Amino acid sequence: MSLANFLSKLDELESEAAASIRSVANSEQLESVRVRFLGAKNGVLKEVQKLLGTVDGSEKPAAGKRLNEVKQAIQDAFESAKETVLGGPTARTGPAPDPTLPGTPLRLGHMHPVTQTIEHLKEIMGRMGFTTAEGPEVEDPWHNFVALNIPEDHPARDPLDNFYLATAGSVSGAEGTRLLRSQTSTVQIRVMENCRPPVRIISLGRVYRPDAPDATHFPMFHQMEGLYLDTHVTMANLKTVLRVFANNYLGGDVEIRFRPSFFPFTEPSVEVDFLWNGNWIEFGGAGMVDPAVLTAVGYDPETYSGFAFGLGVERLCMRRHGITDIRDLFSGDMRFLRQF
Repeated sequence: MSLANFLSKLDELESEAAASIRSVANSEQLESVRVRFLGAKNGVLKEVQKLLGTVDGSEKPAAGKRLNEVKQAIQDAFESAKETVLGGPTARTGPAPDPTLPGTPLRLGHMHPVTQTIEHLKEIMGRMGFTTAEGPEVEDPWHNFVALNIPEDHPARDPLDNFYLATAGSVSGAEGTRLLRSQTSTVQIRVMENCRPPVRIISLGRVYRPDAPDATHFPMFHQMEGLYLDTHVTMANLKTVLRVFANNYLGGDVEIRFRPSFFPFTEPSVEVDFLWNGNWIEFGGAGMVDPAVLTAVGYDPETYSGFAFGLGVERLCMRRHGITDIRDLFSGDMRFLRQF
């Protein structure tokens, strides 16, 4: 075959393919045209390519060059038609977007229920004149035990009841010993070491005790520590503050009671319970600050008196929201957390 005849067939093929591609109206027609002209087995371009072998040897380079140009032109036309018919390099699976319609609302995050509780507690106590204080979670025996009138042989200092850290020193109270604080009472010691009465503070934060997890216990939980020191502070002031707090947080119909108890750092001491589902549930301890604690931080117990209390934040949160298992609060289950 002469070069002129071969080039003529290529021109006819290019024109026919262009016209066919321009006439397609949907993806099915476009695919049919692709198979007809660019099919790997029986495509028209493939058939014309077979004729290249019949062109004279000296004219084959020119014929091959033109063949590649026509092939590329048909492929480009096909891709262009694909963009037009399908609206992009891949087919849409639904209707074209309508920019006038409202967008899909985004799910925004929110505070964890324990964090919500902490913020609420700060607000309630703030209205009663208490300011917020903070302290470290890694403590030394002086602030966690000694200054709180907890002697060295007290069971509360047992290694089985605390998270001691592997640092220099011994568990018995050497200077280098460190542990995760077992109560937020450590903050009241740090505050009293650095300021003079009157003192009216609360401290909210994580505390750690090696308790076996169950419905009401967890090895890490949160406490709210309260401290009020001044002249002429009495047990009546303590009970009033806790009743006002309970009525504000748990509701005006909540029943609370005070039971005699013992804590090394308060005297007298009480346990504070609330009535939940027909059962009395402990939600903290309280009492008048022991004179030994005041002496340890340089206060004159003959001049100043005060009270302290420690309440479990998770138990308050559970009571308010009807949660029956503390472990749900730390499960990370979004189905549970989205309810709050």
